[in-house]
Amino acid sequence: MSSNIIAERPASALASVHKTNDDSFDTIPGCRSTRLTWVQALVRRRLLAWLGSLKGGQIQFSDAHTQALFGPPVAASPAKWHISDPQFYSQLAAQGSLGLAESYLRGHWQTGDLMKFLQILCRNLDRTTGVTTSLSKVFQRFQYFASRLDPNSRSGSRRHIAAHYDLSNPFFELFLDPTLMYSSAWFEKPSMSLHDASLAKLDRVCSKLQLQASDRLLEIGTGWGGLALHAASQFGCHVTTTTISPAQFHKASERVQQAGLNDNIELLTADYRDLSGQFDKLVSIEVIEAIGECHLEDFFRQCNALLRPGGRCVMQAIVMPEQRYAAYRRNIDFIQKYIFPGGFLPSISAIQSAVGRTSQFRLESIEDISPHYARTLEHWRQRFLDRVADVRALGFDDRFIRMWEYYLCYCEAAFRERSVRVVQIVWDKSLT
Repeated sequence: MSSNIIAERPASALASVHKTNDDSFDTIPGCRSTRLTWVQALVRRRLLAWLGSLKGGQIQFSDAHTQALFGPPVAASPAKWHISDPQFYSQLAAQGSLGLAESYLRGHWQTGDLMKFLQILCRNLDRTTGVTTSLSKVFQRFQYFASRLDPNSRSGSRRHIAAHYDLSNPFFELFLDPTLMYSSAWFEKPSMSLHDASLAKLDRVCSKLQLQASDRLLEIGTGWGGLALHAASQFGCHVTTTTISPAQFHKASERVQQAGLNDNIELLTADYRDLSGQFDKLVSIEVIEAIGECHLEDFFRQCNALLRPGGRCVMQAIVMPEQRYAAYRRNIDFIQKYIFPGGFLPSISAIQSAVGRTSQFRLESIEDISPHYARTLEHWRQRFLDRVADVRALGFDDRFIRMWEYYLCYCEAAFRERSVRVVQIVWDKSLT
């Protein structure tokens, strides 16, 4: 769809570029003060052409050269997007979608509603190759191969987990609810608080596990102890739970002691590959994303060994849609580079293929709870923004704050638009 120009230049002028005498810069007609390098001008032309066929919303674009409205007419107001520094175009040229994020962290562009803007981008994911350059493709491949050199080995996994989860326990407490669950809640009613929705999710997971007081439950991925505390206190079972985050282990130990549940909960700092024993039930909440593609079979082979015949396994997993999986697994995205090093979102078919090759697990059910994650992230984002002064008081700078705002909006937009999904999967292990 063609753009609707709301400044003084016609649409045709947006793609018009003229060389200056020194052959090193391009300028836009009518602009004497701001000049672009030829690379910046090339990327700008491609970006405007891409915006010209925008779908699923409107973006009011502006930079030093023009202001334009792109996208089909919609009832909602357009998302405003202002490029305040031409270095944005350089970042986009060099890094593609990662450059979009990096330039936001550097303050090269602003938007009145980051959530709305990212949602519109999510609706146009199938068209993003129109803005990429050969240089950005090389950068992506370099990032991809660099990640392959830093796998989720035992030492690599501890380093990757520490990079995120050991930021600061007080930091996570600023925006998480009292359960300290850092995973999708379950909003049974629209009016539920985040805390009540987290408790409802814990009840739902325990119900799917069919927990009984006589059960020995293994949890891979303690977090800050929320599920272990809930399962032990509400269902009376014995819980063995493990985390490789020192900060999480410290906080979870403190909470278990305060709850008087030391006899019911065994806390470990073991890698999943080093666990032993036999358990009646096994649970893992949003941990598979930290396993890595090349270790999926190892993970499920170990889960199979740890779960007794006739036992039950419940996992909550963030998954990549099948249609985007092939492209996703060849690149590094914002989350992997800036937030969760070593992270990887499998698809449901990748999970089931690994399960089929390595275990006696039989699929019982899969439930998509993506809308609930969007609601959860909305709560986290608002609580985070409400406590920005406290974030700064903990020693985090403005770049970190912008990065986390982008991260929370990025994830919320992705779940709202189903660019990624979160599912609860239940398997039973056969008796033979």
